[in-house]
Amino acid sequence: MVQRPCGKGALTLSNNGSLSCLFTGVGSAFSKRHYQTNLLIIKGDDHLMVDCGTRAPQALHELGVSIMDIKTFFITHSHADHIGGLEEAMLMDRYVMKKRPDIIIPQEYQNLLWDMSLKGGAAFNERHQGKYLSFEDLWQPLRPKRVKKNRRETWQYALGNLDLKMFRTMHIPDSAQGWEDSFWSFGILTDERFLFTGDTRFDPVLLDEFTAAYDPEIIFHDCQFFTGGVHSGLDELATLPAALKKNMLLVHYGDNWESMKKPVKDRGFKGLAKQWVYYDF
Repeated sequence: MVQRPCGKGALTLSNNGSLSCLFTGVGSAFSKRHYQTNLLIIKGDDHLMVDCGTRAPQALHELGVSIMDIKTFFITHSHADHIGGLEEAMLMDRYVMKKRPDIIIPQEYQNLLWDMSLKGGAAFNERHQGKYLSFEDLWQPLRPKRVKKNRRETWQYALGNLDLKMFRTMHIPDSAQGWEDSFWSFGILTDERFLFTGDTRFDPVLLDEFTAAYDPEIIFHDCQFFTGGVHSGLDELATLPAALKKNMLLVHYGDNWESMKKPVKDRGFKGLAKQWVYYDF
């Protein structure tokens, strides 16, 4: 993997066919410095936006593209730093571009996302064919298929040349004992080359399962610099094997990151994931 910067106004949504990813933000939910942790995956003419938080449209604008340029979305879970930009995406596409963006989503999560988050800001804008708007009026759902061999609930979708495996994570509530009794949340494995955990509490079983089955080159792992709550703490992650940490870039971190660069390195991690940098595989 190599890194190369992407300056303001320089983002492109296609490349020469290699696998690349870029974080439009690397911050925690309430970061004021590095936007929120949302990810673009690019390969040839195919691209996917993983999450679209409240500040994602602004981040894309500064990078030189519009939220309306995004063709396909995947949402890991329903916190505002991951879905807060979806209303702008779907309404701008409907009323300006006259199109529906694609979204990779299982039916069960579609129902939850619409009924519990998106419906109130979109359904009642107009009557369409005698009814208020539905999810399908605004989005083109793409249905992944279950990967039955995995112990952990995993879904798979081929987006052009991208192979995507989406797996359940243990994020909320803080009392959940595992992914099975957690509210709907996902991480994603791309081309079996890099793994993005999405938001997750410390879950070494997840890492054991997916490194044994797929051996990704890089893991972009959720990290907060304290222990407790519904994210992985740095001290918890520090207990992982050295061989795992050396290929792990931490993301979704706080605005005090400068003071934590040395502690991150001292604990054996590859480092902190960077905003607006292409990671090329």
